[in-house]
Formats: sequence, C-alpha cells, structure tokens
Amino acid sequence: MSRRARSFTVLITLTVTALLAGCGGSGDSGTSGGSSSAAGPLTLYNAQHDDLITAMVDGFTQQTGIKVEIRSGDDAELANQIVAEGKASPADVFVTENSPSIDLVSEAGLLAPVDRSTLAQVPSQYSPADGSWVGFAARSTVLAYNSGKLTQAQLPASLLDLADPAWKGRFGIAPGGADFQAIVSAVLALRGEDATRAWLKGLKDNAQIYQGNTAVMTAVNQGEIEAGVIYHYYWFKDRAESGDNSKNVELHYFGNQDPGAFVSVSGAGVIASSDQSDEAQQLVAYLTGPDGQKRSAESTALEYAVGNGVASAPALPPLDGLQAPAVDPGTLNGPKVTELMQEAGLL
Repeated sequence: MSRRARSFTVLITLTVTALLAGCGGSGDSGTSGGSSSAAGPLTLYNAQHDDLITAMVDGFTQQTGIKVEIRSGDDAELANQIVAEGKASPADVFVTENSPSIDLVSEAGLLAPVDRSTLAQVPSQYSPADGSWVGFAARSTVLAYNSGKLTQAQLPASLLDLADPAWKGRFGIAPGGADFQAIVSAVLALRGEDATRAWLKGLKDNAQIYQGNTAVMTAVNQGEIEAGVIYHYYWFKDRAESGDNSKNVELHYFGNQDPGAFVSVSGAGVIASSDQSDEAQQLVAYLTGPDGQKRSAESTALEYAVGNGVASAPALPPLDGLQAPAVDPGTLNGPKVTELMQEAGLL
C-alpha cells in the first residue's frame, strides 16, 4: 500500500546553513559530531513518507554536515529501478515503507552489509538475519471498523476469517499498494502457499476494493463498508488532525500472533556500488540511532520507532504489547505474493 500512488520521482535537495567539525567513522551511530563531506551529496532513494524521512534526514545533515538529495517514489517502483540500474545506480542509500521491496534489492546482490554497530541499535526482529539492511520504523496491521455498525464481539478473531462468506461485501482492502501486499507476504510466511491462495480467493469474493488505505478508512467512516484492513498510523494521523475521516472508526488489534497482528518493517540499506559508502553507512546509522529515532517519534508520521531505548509517540499502543507474529522480515517473498494475488484476480 502505498500511502500514495506515484509514478514519478520527486527530487528534494536538503541543505544546511553550517557545517559541523569533527568526523565520525563508518558505523558511527550518528550521535556524535561528524564532519562535512568533501564529496557530492548522498543520493537517497526514498519510498517512505516524505514528512518522516525529511525530518530524519534534516537532523542527519545538521549533525554531520553531509547533504542528502532525496528521490522519492513508491516501494516497488524504486526497488525495480535500482535493480534495473544495477551497479550503475546513482543511489547511495535505499529506504522503504515495507520490507519486501528492499529484500528484492538485497536478493539482487546490490546491498552492502550494514555495519554491525548499526544493526545493534535495533532489536534483531526488525532486521533480516543476514544483516543486509536494517529496520528504522514499523507499522502495525489493524482492522478499522465502524463502531456504529459493529461491536467488538462481532469482530473477526483472525485476519484469515475475512475469507468467510459471512463477510462478503462488508469490508475493504487496497490490494494494489505495497502495504497490503506486505501483509499478504506475512500470511504467506506464516501459513504457507496453499492457505494463502485460499485466503486470497476468499478476499476476491468478499472484499470491496479501494485505491489506498485512506480511501478504505474513509469508506468505513462513512458507513459504506463495516470494516477495512489498513495500517495503524492512518487512523492516528487523522485523529491528530481533523478526525474528519475517522470519527466513526475504531481500531481492532488482532494480537495472539495472528497474521493480522503483523508488524511491517521499514528498511534502510546501503547500495553496494556507492562511491560514498562511509557516508552512506553514517546515514543508515543515524536513521536507527537515538537522535534519528527521536525525530521519528516526534514527527507527525506516527509510525513506530524501533531503536533501542527510544519510545514511540505517546498516542500509540506500545509496540511490544501488540503480540505480533515472529517473522524474519528478510524472508518475505514479494514476487510470490504478486504472483498469488494476480492468480486470485486481486492485481
């Protein structure tokens, strides 16, 4: 799910008015003073929300003096672009909303190992076992429901229950986006291909289709549907603003290690062909370090901070209380998910 459907790349150049002295080596957490880079600015391919990544990168530049050019697009678009560019890619760092796209780049052999000191800044469940990239933010799967149409007792016990004919026409999904596809990848990892195929067939029969998570939530709010599968932060962001699209909506957390309690990880990785690998490693270290994570938690994005010892926004239910299923984010099979969703007629 992309929070936006973008077929073009936006270039944002972040500058600073002063460069700081001192130098942090590769793998530095970014918490100590760095030095300005004599090389050109880093090129960051960004599939995350612009407001979140801009706040974090601005802090990095203020702290280190290293300028960053951000080229924004959606997960699949930028991942496929990097693979097509190969060793000629101008990218130095790649960050995603969901992990299947950065896994695609990793599987193509285009990521450098993340410094161990950087990996150590984040609990191991938020990075792949091979250390090819590192998590820097997370989002929880939820069922948004219209509280005037459903009581808690009427909510499904599992995300997989939505394939039951009893739910036909009553809920919505946004299958064309990277967010929902990441959720499907968790179902595949946890339940296997046959169960995922059957579940997707049920969704094809039962679900109303929308173009994005905001559209799903709005439809729930208006009573067009009773419920919808989204990520948590759409609701929290709307409530923090006007509440116009969520005033009739509440969130159901599946818990119990259900696939519907899946926590998707936003990944950051260093492109192996970068000619500024030290600076690129510093940027990834900053994103996962205390200052970068604090900026994330204080931003309007309302995604989860994942760095050790950094609390997420107070409005969010604690991440460690969501009872999410254990999934190695490096094993989520995006291409297979696309194949299964196409087979089911959802793509």
